[in-house]
Amino acid sequence: MSLPDLIVEPVVRMALGEDLGRAGDVTAALIPAEARWSAQVAARKNGVVAGLDCVRLAVRALDPSAEIAFEAADGDPVEAGDVLARINANARALLSAERTALNLLGRLSGVATLTRAYVEAVAGTGARIADTRKTTPGLRALEKHAVAMGGGLNHRYGLDDAILIKDNHIAVCGGVRQAVARARAQAGHLMKIEVEIDGLDQLEDALAEEPDVVMLDNFSLADLRRAVDQAAGRAVLEASGGVTLQTVRAIAETGVDVISVGALTHSAPALDVGLDAAS
Repeated sequence: MSLPDLIVEPVVRMALGEDLGRAGDVTAALIPAEARWSAQVAARKNGVVAGLDCVRLAVRALDPSAEIAFEAADGDPVEAGDVLARINANARALLSAERTALNLLGRLSGVATLTRAYVEAVAGTGARIADTRKTTPGLRALEKHAVAMGGGLNHRYGLDDAILIKDNHIAVCGGVRQAVARARAQAGHLMKIEVEIDGLDQLEDALAEEPDVVMLDNFSLADLRRAVDQAAGRAVLEASGGVTLQTVRAIAETGVDVISVGALTHSAPALDVGLDAAS
């Protein structure tokens, strides 16, 4: 599975422009203009791959004739030393594209790798791991793709594809029931409605207006269990707030349906990948 070039290419070209600056790669200019180079992209640590299209688009933006053979696909688990792609291209172009390609590949593979760790941590519980909108500006589509490659769910992409009523919305609307009722009155038949609550005292008010999802924000484990029992399947229950790899299993075992984790995108360390001469 990959994203359409229409989505990925503008990001890659912006990153290349940032790197090439006003004068282009003045170091690569030391290399004869017609020289070609064969190289390989490899993982230097174990992880999950995402963002290989960024490599292809970065290299071919500078050398449309570049030959690229992938030996892995987005979503694949890899080990340190595994070759991900083999490239033969104009040497200047390949060296100029190197950092952009590796930055995006490493960033997205890091997101996929961390997501896979969370997914594996809750395996067998029935709970699913979802991302949030806490993404890098300009990279949301790519980072959410990486989450999917790691086995996670994508939450809403933006403010326009689902109604998510949070504490400040509730405060302005005058209460949980009022906010959800207004949402139900204006939502189209395909629009999902989720309401965030921060205590069990709000749960029955929320359920009375029949939202699709109730977000249980920073609930204790005991309160999560009580919420699951009280809701009794009347809405999808999503746990959120301060979730870590150390706590996610216990949260999943309370019986919630979804666990949203901002760390998947805002705190994922990049996977170490490198470009070296072909062996």
